[in-house]
Amino acid sequence: MHTRFEIATRGPGLYEFTRELRAWAEGQGQREALLTLFVRHTSASLLIQENADPEVRTDLTAFFHRLVPPTSDPSMAYLTHTYEGPDDMPAHIKSALLPTSLQIPLIAGRLDLGTWQGVYLFEHRAHPHHRQVTALLR
Repeated sequence: MHTRFEIATRGPGLYEFTRELRAWAEGQGQREALLTLFVRHTSASLLIQENADPEVRTDLTAFFHRLVPPTSDPSMAYLTHTYEGPDDMPAHIKSALLPTSLQIPLIAGRLDLGTWQGVYLFEHRAHPHHRQVTALLR
């Protein structure tokens, strides 16, 4: 069983889609399976992260912006892939550092996420996008 989730983004940040993912995966009628997620883009990532305190998302976004700033920052002057904007190559670097696929067990018909865990698409580009995440349940 598989499906594709489309996630609209409004710029850099973490976009939770746990609720939609849980509804689909748990609605397939399987008792035990493995859910695999894959983001179909080279400038976005997937994360399992705390979903209780929104400051976690804010701090992660700020940290990765500081770790890999736009090419307009003098520290990034060595980059050559700049024709798609100052956020493009840094977005590729961030997606190379972070996972683009995840696996989550389905146990007793439920996603086996921890109490405070949520599933997020991490958008690395500055402008809005429509991102696609493929989900496969086996």
